[in-house]
Amino acid sequence: MRGEATVLHADLDAFYASVEQRDAPELRGRPVIVGGGVVLAASYEAKARGVRTAMGGRQALELCPDAVVVPPRMEAYSAASKDVFAIFRDTTPLVEGLSIDEAFLEVGGLRHIVGTPEHVAVRLRERVRAEVGLAISVGVARTKFLAKVASAVGKPDGLLVVEPEREEEFLLPLPVERLWGVGAVTAEKLHRYGVRTVGQLAELEAATAERMLGRAVGAHLHALARLRDPRPVDTTRRRGSIGSQRALGSRPRSSEELGLILTQIIDRLARRLRDGDRVCRTVVLRLRFGDFAKATRSRTLGAPTDRTAILLTVAQALLGAAQAEIAERGITLIGISLSQLDRAENMQPELPIDWGDEQRLDTVLDTLRDRFGAASVSRAAQLGRDAGWSSPILPEHE
Repeated sequence: MRGEATVLHADLDAFYASVEQRDAPELRGRPVIVGGGVVLAASYEAKARGVRTAMGGRQALELCPDAVVVPPRMEAYSAASKDVFAIFRDTTPLVEGLSIDEAFLEVGGLRHIVGTPEHVAVRLRERVRAEVGLAISVGVARTKFLAKVASAVGKPDGLLVVEPEREEEFLLPLPVERLWGVGAVTAEKLHRYGVRTVGQLAELEAATAERMLGRAVGAHLHALARLRDPRPVDTTRRRGSIGSQRALGSRPRSSEELGLILTQIIDRLARRLRDGDRVCRTVVLRLRFGDFAKATRSRTLGAPTDRTAILLTVAQALLGAAQAEIAERGITLIGISLSQLDRAENMQPELPIDWGDEQRLDTVLDTLRDRFGAASVSRAAQLGRDAGWSSPILPEHE
């Protein structure tokens, strides 16, 4: 554990919407919604009216009828992200990207060159504003976890430093939802036991937290509540999983539509695996039903793979098993995660099917897409269909 606050968590504010407001001055100060049928992002002006990401477009406009709705421009967001990360890496070589709009920076070694971590954070915010035209919130703390909480508390467009002697004063009164990793389901479990603040969780014995939340999750969150987070800023960390999801709005979806959307998602993810020379062993299907309850279904393969056909076969089986529940409850989101990633060189094709033709097809399609663009080739079933939006992703370090 570090002895002083030297970790920065830098997080761009309302990223997609902020890029739109930057590039169209007439949108500044106005509620902006990125996306049409489903909200992909909302400006702070729209969020103040109750608009949230993944909300249906009709509901969003009912809450905020004067909102300006703009289509996503993924290329613009990717370009802005690259510009911001260039500033991060010009500030310190110790940068750990979390997504295209946030990263950890370790700046303890810059004290005698640039100044205190707070001075570095001030300068970083000034550069992002001046050179990229975007607001960024920064938290500074002794640990990655506290720095991330601090940046969230400091939003929008804020800087919050949590010195070591103020850590308990800052963290313990916060709601448990502020803990990194506590979502709606975990928060509900904690609330049922009367645990609503971080301090109340910290007061429990570790074994009690583990019984409430499960051994791994309970131990991890209890450690965070007690300010234990020894994880360093890791510049070499590779993703343990990749994923993509698509918000569907509230209208009913046929099994054919869902199958098509699933195919589009798998196509993108499989290509990302191959582009990164990665393979995966586990396929996870993520669903959000019409009542906004969430569910996951997963299957682990006998051998890691990057083959589109294999991954699609597994994903289709998982979706097929959930069709009855979808028909009964409706569906508002579908996503896929590919986990247990490994290097492609470690792939051992042991499945009892000859996938040679499918491997050759993947190679041909990848070559054509590299040469003529990602949209140049698609499956026949996808022709003339909405391919949805493919969010930009953070490049992975080798």
